[in-house]
Order: sequence, then C-alpha cells, then structure tokens
Amino acid sequence: MMKNKINLIPGKLPISVLFSGIFLGILGIHTCQAGEYDGNRAYQFLIDQTQFGPRVPGTSGHAACLEYLADKLDDAGAVVSRQPFMHYNTETGQTVTMTNLIGSFYPEKMNRILLCAHWDSRPFADQDRLENRDKPILGANDGASGVAALLELALYIQTNEPPVGIDIIFFDGEDSGKEGDLDSYCLGSRYFTQNNRGIFPRFAILLDMIGDAQLQIAKEGYSQQYAPDLVNRVWDAAERSGTHQFLPELGHYVFDDHVVLNEAGIPAIDIIDFEYPDASHRYWHTLQDTADKCSPESLQAVGNVLVVFIFSLEP
Repeated sequence: MMKNKINLIPGKLPISVLFSGIFLGILGIHTCQAGEYDGNRAYQFLIDQTQFGPRVPGTSGHAACLEYLADKLDDAGAVVSRQPFMHYNTETGQTVTMTNLIGSFYPEKMNRILLCAHWDSRPFADQDRLENRDKPILGANDGASGVAALLELALYIQTNEPPVGIDIIFFDGEDSGKEGDLDSYCLGSRYFTQNNRGIFPRFAILLDMIGDAQLQIAKEGYSQQYAPDLVNRVWDAAERSGTHQFLPELGHYVFDDHVVLNEAGIPAIDIIDFEYPDASHRYWHTLQDTADKCSPESLQAVGNVLVVFIFSLEP
C-alpha cells in the first residue's frame, strides 16, 4: 500500500463578554472566545478549502485557494512569503507553477520550530473504482485537514505568545506523484530544502490526514526512526492534554514530507492517521475524501496536543 507516501508496515475576558458567552451557550449557540483553539473554526477552514474544488496545481481552484490561505495567514499576523517553483509533469507533458506558502510568527525569536502540512490535493483518485481513477479528489482529510489545524493554530498564537518563534509552511505538490515513484512526490518540501535560505528550525512537525472523524494516530514509523525523542515528547503532551486519539503503538511507515525534511537535516515527525477500522472507511485517494468524513472533534484533539506541546517548550 502507498500513500504517495508509502506504507511499508502495519487570556481573561471582560465580565460583559463572559456573560454574553454564557447567555449564548444557554441558547445552544457555539461561541469562540478570543485566545482559544477552536476545532469548529478549524473545521470551517477545512470546508472552505474543499469549496474551491480539487486543489490540483495548474487549476483555477488551486490558484484561488492559494490566495485564500495567504489572506488567512496575513489575518493571523504572520509575515507571509511565497516560494514559487515550476514543475514539468512527464505524464501530462505540462509545466505548472507550484507554490510553497510560508507564514512566520514572532520573527524576532531566534529559537524556532517549523509546523507544516501540504495544501494541494491529488490529481487522480487512483485508490477508487476503476472508472473514477482519472478524476481529481477534494482531499478534505488528505491535505485540507492539516492546513485547517494550522490556520487555527495561527490564530491561537496570534493572541497567545509562544515561548519560541514559529514558521508555518504549506507545501505544494506533495500529492502529485505517480504510485511506485517516490521521487515524484513531496515536490514542495524537496524544493524548500534545496532552496532554504533563512528558516533553521530546531525541529519540524508535519500534520497530514488528521481530520478523520474516527481519528487514531499511531506513532508513524519514519518519525520513530528519525526523531524518537520528539515523538515521545509530543505523545507525552497528548497524554497530559487528555487526548485519547494518540495511540502508544507503532503504526505504518508513511513516506511523506517529513522524510524529505529529515534527509535534509531537520528532525521531523509526521502526525498522521493512516489507521482504518475497516476497508469501508478507507477514503484515502478516493472521491470519498470529503468534509463529511472529517470532524471538528478530531481537529480539536490535534490542536489541543499542539498547544500543550508548544507552550511547554523552553524559550
């Protein structure tokens, strides 16, 4: 089994605001108070991305989503930069422009970490029925979920200063590859590591496929191989936050952007759910990878872990 990616083994509020929140809560209306990590808002970010349609490089949906993501990072107070690059697709004979999007928070802090996800979606549903395999997917979980969680985290760290500086990177071209050819995947992270001039993090955390409504996140194999101490620290944060979706056992080895980062000298782990209760719930690389298979609760769980972990770091 492969996932482009290859799977080898199994603040205090004014009293008036407080009372208004209580009143709305009595009415059954969800309220998002300033300074909170909110899984419902993250889920809306996920839906917003899928409404552009498939985010396949070279399409109008891809171009429109890029502007949306740049605006969201800017709204959160990031110093936003773009890293465009060209890619020639040997399958289609077309050259397309791909873009890594970077949001830097608290750039004055020298001690920094990198958080990342891929924002493109797969051009073909190669794990679907034969008649669907040439159709592009929406990628609600595979792509949009990790981006959504980081957009919400960006809002959180805008109003809650972390002990370290944070760079968020949305990699492009992660999912454009041909099955069986690992070199054709993770194009954005490859370009970033080969052309990086100013981002030197202590480590990186990659989010991918973390929106599944039946979330089960085991310790990904390459993460455990390359950066076991970082895996243990994140899973310890999950335990301290009371998040039951992070499993203690070793899961699959998944070739993903974190492998590229590790090979470039950046210790990196992948928080990814590649566990499925049964074949009928395996929506990866199919047309069924839609927002209704994802949940705010899953995004909240991952967000809670990130907040606990980040705010326990030494400055």
